[in-house]
Amino acid sequence: MLLTADDARRIILRAQGLLGSDGRKGGPHAVLRRLGAVQLDTVSVLARSHELVAYARLGAVGRQKVERAYWHDPAQSFEYWCHAACILPIEHWPLYSFRRRAYRERRFRWHQVPDGVEKLLDQVRRSGPITTSDVGGAKNGGAWWDWSESKIGLEWLLDIGELVCTRRIGWRRVYDLAERSVPADLLAQDLTDEECIVRLAGVAGRSLGVATTTDLVDFLRVRNHHRSILEESLANGAAGLVPVEVPGWAQKGKPAKAWADPVALESVPRGRHRATPISPFDSLIWHRGRTSRVFGFDYTLELYVPKHKRVHGYFTMPILAGGRLIGRVDPGREGTTFVARQISLEPGLSVSKWADSVREALWEAASWVGCDTVRIERADPALTTHLQTTPA
Repeated sequence: MLLTADDARRIILRAQGLLGSDGRKGGPHAVLRRLGAVQLDTVSVLARSHELVAYARLGAVGRQKVERAYWHDPAQSFEYWCHAACILPIEHWPLYSFRRRAYRERRFRWHQVPDGVEKLLDQVRRSGPITTSDVGGAKNGGAWWDWSESKIGLEWLLDIGELVCTRRIGWRRVYDLAERSVPADLLAQDLTDEECIVRLAGVAGRSLGVATTTDLVDFLRVRNHHRSILEESLANGAAGLVPVEVPGWAQKGKPAKAWADPVALESVPRGRHRATPISPFDSLIWHRGRTSRVFGFDYTLELYVPKHKRVHGYFTMPILAGGRLIGRVDPGREGTTFVARQISLEPGLSVSKWADSVREALWEAASWVGCDTVRIERADPALTTHLQTTPA
């Protein structure tokens, strides 16, 4: 089946909950299940990334409502490794047993696993859920990666599935026994590596809408034998995705081979597009090569770039409007003022056509985080004039 680049883009936006009213049904709980994974990150500018992901799809949803949808009692989700550190639907617990087994076999990730992890496990078993502060703290006092042995031990036990994080206190993980937090019917499922990856391929495919094999691999971060299982499941149809070609994604003159959710191909995507800033860690754009291919938008997060070398800003968020990524804003907040430290439209786009969409996106986001003023620090003068006017 052939898809135009515009068709593929609209299918992707609908699959991601950013086109049409269906993306708002069910609130943040449904957003997580639609996306399959919401990436977590420690950086908080306007809000933390997992809140921004929900906001981009739902508008001014209450931030506590987002928190309750992710971390609740009884557990509705859990934290684990997918594309990166993610919050995942609790019903997906059995699907990650392939990764838990792989970590158990390696006994190493970023740190050497210390002796004494069984004592930590016994402590959780005896005393109930704990945080790192209950066992001496997370760090040895150095850089952020200089974890204490207790922190390494707790994370290792989480990696292998003995412990699970289904809620947080502040931004601290609460570790508890998997057998106390994960529903028994899910805990009892013992899937093979093949069963896990085939089912996760379907999850990733439905979330992305239309995706190349590379996109699916990036979503799940599978390598070697596990990647081979993924590729085989696509080729033999076990993943439930169908092959499509997108000539507009061509490389070296060849139409890009991709995979699509067959349900997404059954109807034409319609509805109102969201106008919103997008988190750098949103699954819509977390694969930068895919972002360039789908939207013609080259994006680099400059968070770790020295200040004097930044082009667009510290935490630049792409601006989605009309189903396209039309510009960028480096946001900040000073009291009740939303500060656009730097804002720009993409080259070739006219201020007269797109300024109202940018203004709508900025003012709605400002209101959501409790701001009643927007200040533009750096932008094209014509754009600044439009943006500082409060929307009707």
